[in-house]
Amino acid sequence: MNVKAFVPMSSVHFLLKALEDQGVDSAELLSSLDISKKDVEFGNSFPAHKYGLLYQHIMFLVQDESFGMLSGGKVPNGTFRMMCLCIIHARSLAHSLYRCSDFYEICRGPIIKPVLIKKGRYAMVTFAPLDSASVEDVENLMKTESKERFRTTLSMWHHFISWLIGRRLSLKAAYFTCDRPDDLEYYKTLFQSEVKFGQHANALVFPASYLDLPVVQTEESLRGFLKTAPYQLLVMVDNDNSLKSQVMSMLGKDFSRDVLSADEVASALSMSVSTLRRRLNDENTSYQQIKDECRKEAAITYMNAPQLSISDIASLMGFEEPSAFFRSFKKWTGVTPGEYRKNEEYLKFEKGFKEVSTG
Repeated sequence: MNVKAFVPMSSVHFLLKALEDQGVDSAELLSSLDISKKDVEFGNSFPAHKYGLLYQHIMFLVQDESFGMLSGGKVPNGTFRMMCLCIIHARSLAHSLYRCSDFYEICRGPIIKPVLIKKGRYAMVTFAPLDSASVEDVENLMKTESKERFRTTLSMWHHFISWLIGRRLSLKAAYFTCDRPDDLEYYKTLFQSEVKFGQHANALVFPASYLDLPVVQTEESLRGFLKTAPYQLLVMVDNDNSLKSQVMSMLGKDFSRDVLSADEVASALSMSVSTLRRRLNDENTSYQQIKDECRKEAAITYMNAPQLSISDIASLMGFEEPSAFFRSFKKWTGVTPGEYRKNEEYLKFEKGFKEVSTG
């Protein structure tokens, strides 16, 4: 299986270390999911579909949906679904973020909540203590947490907000309270914006105009989203600052909505369409090739998720009829979805998924 979508190994190491810190042996979990410990220790990148499945099962094992993110406590499984149901009917992005903050106030487990602050032309999503939380506990949490947890938290919130509005949230900046990390370039690739460290808060800063956008997701699209979470909250682009990586990051992973046009991408990057095409040509690619590659990789990643039916995948990919998805998938890969899932590696991976799910 040629799956190009990946996450950096540093994210995998962080996830497994956090699991070990809770006294859980990761070796058995990796083995059950047919993930080689050697690949984890010496690999350069990690398949996104396996990372998503690994993340799902870790959250199940430790019974904590906030695992790997800032929270200060365990968040019971099922909480994220209920939060989404509370906010996807909001009249705008701003309304949904205010509702989200209110939801955290009655949620068991965390001691911090996301908050929206609007100042003039810009808005900020940052974190604040719950009304019931001790300021001292929150300060200690912020002092002792790792850089990776701050990065994971802001990145996942960034992509969750993008999913809500059906388009990438273009950031002005990402702020971190921690010191400048060694892998600064990865941060720039991840957030596609200015990145500042040693700041007074961990925050996403973006144009306030986004706050008036409607929430485009529905309870139906939420079902598919939850089956694959945190896949759509991950960034699977090369760890570089190439224009191709920037375009891939902007296109995102939600193909149930209209994909950005070349004009819209060029405008967001403050360049003309002709300049976009010329620079992509210099990188031996084109906007259409990148879009096709993103759709193909998303489809393959979804196909590698045993919990998704072909109908689920067709919906996630934006096809109204599964038959249309069948034709497109065969065009992309040379085989039908059914033939693809008879692949020996997929069947072995599916077996591991079922063993963990029922064990």
